[in-house]
Amino acid sequence: MDASWTSLFLHLLVMLSVLQYANGSGATRMTGNYQMAVNHQDHANEKANLQESKRIIMSGHPKDAQDDEDHHDGMKAMKHRTIDDTAKGTDVLELNSMDVNKNGDDHVNAHPSSHMDHMDPSLLVFFIMEDLKVGKTMPIYFPKRNPSSSPRMLPREEADAIAFSHKELPNLLQQFSFSQGSPQAKAMEDTIRQCEIPPIIGETKFCATSLESMVDFTRDIFGLDSQIKVLSTNHLTKSSTLLQNYTVLEAPREISAWKMVACHTMPYPYAVFYCHSQDSKNRVLKVLLAGENGDRVEAISVCHLDTSHWSRNHVSFRVLGIEPGTAPVCHFFPADNFVWIPSPTSN
Repeated sequence: MDASWTSLFLHLLVMLSVLQYANGSGATRMTGNYQMAVNHQDHANEKANLQESKRIIMSGHPKDAQDDEDHHDGMKAMKHRTIDDTAKGTDVLELNSMDVNKNGDDHVNAHPSSHMDHMDPSLLVFFIMEDLKVGKTMPIYFPKRNPSSSPRMLPREEADAIAFSHKELPNLLQQFSFSQGSPQAKAMEDTIRQCEIPPIIGETKFCATSLESMVDFTRDIFGLDSQIKVLSTNHLTKSSTLLQNYTVLEAPREISAWKMVACHTMPYPYAVFYCHSQDSKNRVLKVLLAGENGDRVEAISVCHLDTSHWSRNHVSFRVLGIEPGTAPVCHFFPADNFVWIPSPTSN
């Protein structure tokens, strides 16, 4: 795990031990059903014309002594990014984006999977449970982002002072110096729109604009007195390879959790996380993977056991070649997305 991601992860753990909310001022919730779609991003010199829903996801990192210097990091990052609108009429959940290092250092191995040559490589995060066998090899896309140029996570007081609603978008664009119709403006609008879309049956969702609000939402889901843990994918080696064949080295370790909250980064001038929980059953798994170039990844994955109510057009079904409700759909998490679970003593 990169040093900055490690810093954020440790920051989350520290905050878990010091944050105390006397009256359980949990985050406002919306309820509905769970759906997700993978998001992806073109290389810096490519035009955004892929057929699937695309967006840029940028994650935050904790405030530090460089805050004054870093204040405009989010704006700088957004000025180098473009997005397309998501598919209309589909309930989607922002899962991740596939950032590519603007230096051109990140690359895709030339031969990860011949039968998927025409598929956007960033969609290769989905798998079925039968794939998790020791010795199984499959192509997986792990995005590599530079946390130093990603939007920072604001403290609650600062985040709450900034409007976060579609009706305030003109004022927000002026505040962040983005012109109407620019790629950055479209990214902000789409993030707010996704956050304001009512969920469908069985899902509970919330867009967290601060760490404190993320923790509040999680405790609201698990119970205000619950002890909670945060999980993330850990890259054990440093590499610039985005897509390559990975082999399962050990039997996956299931992490016991009677409920979970997943938080995914969203494109915005400061860190925004799309967090959600669902009523249907899931399995949280830790998978040790070895890349063909020597990379080692301790990956967090989630398997959704009931997909019978998902849209038939959900991207995962096209990737896996299955129908809704016929098999669990699993996916890997990028390193800057988080899974929150209750500690074993909390139920």
